[in-house]
Amino acid sequence: MTTAILLDDRAIIEVAGEDAGKFLHNLVTNDVAALKPDEARYAALLTPQGKILFDFLVFAAGEGGYLLDCPLALSADLEKRLNIYKLRSKVTVTNRSGEFDAIAFPDDIEAPKVEAVAIAADPRGPLGFRAIAAKGKIPTQDGRSAYEARRIHAGVPLGGVDFDYGGTFPHEANMDLLAGIDFKKGCFVGQEVVSRMKHRGLVRKRVTKYRAQGGAPAPGEAIRAGGVEIGVTGSRQDGEGLAMIRLDRLGDALAAGATPVAAGADLSFETPDKPPT
Repeated sequence: MTTAILLDDRAIIEVAGEDAGKFLHNLVTNDVAALKPDEARYAALLTPQGKILFDFLVFAAGEGGYLLDCPLALSADLEKRLNIYKLRSKVTVTNRSGEFDAIAFPDDIEAPKVEAVAIAADPRGPLGFRAIAAKGKIPTQDGRSAYEARRIHAGVPLGGVDFDYGGTFPHEANMDLLAGIDFKKGCFVGQEVVSRMKHRGLVRKRVTKYRAQGGAPAPGEAIRAGGVEIGVTGSRQDGEGLAMIRLDRLGDALAAGATPVAAGADLSFETPDKPPT
């Protein structure tokens, strides 16, 4: 049965015009030029130093336009930043959040039969489908906590909770594991730094999934093991959560038999040589 969940913390930015595809493709971490109408791409706009300023899902919107499903809290800044970058490109950037909803269908394995301007499988993993639809067009249910539990179990970080915008490299936010970076597409803002991290194996920390004995700690709690701080907690739902972890320190702690602890709760992590699943 289809369950539609309104994501009211998301906004929709439209990028349209003759140069829209080339414009986005040359800016963001993923391949926009090859995007098809029934697909979505996970991507980010980075600083020149390779850190995430904004992350979003990109949908093709017909007639060469694109819709970006992005965090509501960052939508005004994203609109402004895209307008700065467009220079003389034949592109318009418009915040369409007053017209469109972002909706998740986490239980669907095929595209739901709904009236939407864009719909595609969530490219980041087992999160079902995402759609952009006219406001109020699709009836929604109260299932946000179940959606968050699925997101956390899939190891998909949430910006502003699991990583800091402006201070996190894409690898640290698992974008390389979540189909968020195309290393073959050519240049994008921050591309040299991101490629160097990949080829030199410079990733020292990542968002990593854990299970807690009892309830998972609130976001922002320091995680310690053997007297050493190894990370900080992020998203949580029931006994499972995500944390930004120093992989070397976690590896040392596990090798020494130390138990990671945050806010009095014992945490069990996947071994650091295994990516989140």
